[in-house]
Amino acid sequence: MRIHPAFRWLTIAGASFLMPAPAGAGALELTAIGYDRRIDLTWHAPPDQPGLSYTVERAATPEDAPFQPLSSGPQDYPVYSDYIGENDQSYRYRVKAWDSAQALVATSPSVTARTVALSDAALLSSIQHATLRYFTDFAHPVSGLAREGLGHHRDIVTSGGSGFGVMAILVGVERGFLTRDQARTQILRMTRFLQDTCTRYHGMWAHWINGETGQTIPFSPKDNGGDIVESSYLMQGLLCARQFFDDATDPQETELRDRITQLWHDMEWTWYLSEPEGGALYWHWSPEFGWEMNHLIRGFNECMITYLLAIASPTHPIPADSYRSGWVHDPERYKSGKDFYGIRQFVGPPLGGPLFFTHYSYLGIDPKRINDPFCNYFENNRNITRIHRAYCIDNPNGFKGYGPGAWGLTASLNPDGYKAHAPTLDDGTIAPTAALSAMPYTPEESLEACRHMYDALGDRIWGPFGFYDAFNLQRAWVSDSYLAIDQGPIVIMIENHRTGMLWRLLEKDPQIAKLLDTFAAPDRGHSLWEVLP
Repeated sequence: MRIHPAFRWLTIAGASFLMPAPAGAGALELTAIGYDRRIDLTWHAPPDQPGLSYTVERAATPEDAPFQPLSSGPQDYPVYSDYIGENDQSYRYRVKAWDSAQALVATSPSVTARTVALSDAALLSSIQHATLRYFTDFAHPVSGLAREGLGHHRDIVTSGGSGFGVMAILVGVERGFLTRDQARTQILRMTRFLQDTCTRYHGMWAHWINGETGQTIPFSPKDNGGDIVESSYLMQGLLCARQFFDDATDPQETELRDRITQLWHDMEWTWYLSEPEGGALYWHWSPEFGWEMNHLIRGFNECMITYLLAIASPTHPIPADSYRSGWVHDPERYKSGKDFYGIRQFVGPPLGGPLFFTHYSYLGIDPKRINDPFCNYFENNRNITRIHRAYCIDNPNGFKGYGPGAWGLTASLNPDGYKAHAPTLDDGTIAPTAALSAMPYTPEESLEACRHMYDALGDRIWGPFGFYDAFNLQRAWVSDSYLAIDQGPIVIMIENHRTGMLWRLLEKDPQIAKLLDTFAAPDRGHSLWEVLP
């Protein structure tokens, strides 16, 4: 095969592809990488022409084969994944850029790539990389924060999802998907925006933020102020970044650490307490509606991280007893102690609730380090995950597609909108994030689900940023969208399974390390309530 001098062969993790050589200013630079059963395309738009949309075309490898459109219409993000379904297949690609008047402004040189079989480890890396692009290639162009979803208005960014995005970006550096400079630049831009532009409410951010102006976008009619749960997810990610960017000689890394420290110190957890001396935390507060949302945070659910950070705060710590009086509140309601499918569940609602309960608070906090009078939380989360899998294999409602390769119920999009799916709230919708983000708990079972969804269902449920948010085979429905809060845990928890990277980063934080030490002894029993800092 004759290679045009404008291109060069590259090989990454056994995948061979053609990459354009450096081009002049204004060029539309396209890269194609062949993976297992698919070819991923990314491109860089001319920097002097913002607001472009793109179409993708494909041709067989003979140089005279005609190009045919792949995309159904223009898209506004520079990523495309062509799921071919077979390996050892070679194709040529090109991308066209269009302005707002739908006039053609640029056509990329064509590039060629071939699909190649990958090991399980290499496939996981490729899934992490594809999913990460949601937080890099689809990030808000002004703030760098994570957009709420592919189907939402492009200016809606999410505070909690941005925290997940920060952690995913750190994984990207560790895996070689991004350079340290690229990651630092984006996270510093995010942090400057969060500190200098965003409206904050006693140090807390709103759930939804305008990614251009920093103003609050109401999440619901009265939810137009601080959201301490979403703010917890955001700070969980920022504290990991503060540990990761540790070069004392780099002025940008120093600025980033200093800004994160100030944001952490500004969070007034005590303002959100229901009682001055302790008790539960309120989820929301706004200047307009005060405490009218009246949502006390009580476990077991996705919010343990909120109490852990509030207790660990170096400037506005809540009383340690709030873990008992607020988070646990009613021990008889909090605990489970029941067996489902022969598996003991220690705490939580019947059959465990949605699986994101076992993910969000433990992206940075290693649940193996959390012991209280009820359980070790790694063991509890693992058992809830196993219960979910057993439930889907049992499939009492007879939903199409459930089984060892398709399991895991969690909050996601569904044919009717959005729902926090669980065994007790099941409509046949599976979200890939549920099983993939459970990989630290059930590595073999999660990998089995990953392979089944990718190999058998990939032609339907794989898209530009990895697995689409959810699918329901019973109703022949597949989401065509993504959500930041479902994307982030995939990248993060696969990495925690592989290396424990985010867990190790956060436990290096001095306040978090001190907190985790108090939870360390599994035989502490009820004396835990007296010794928390």
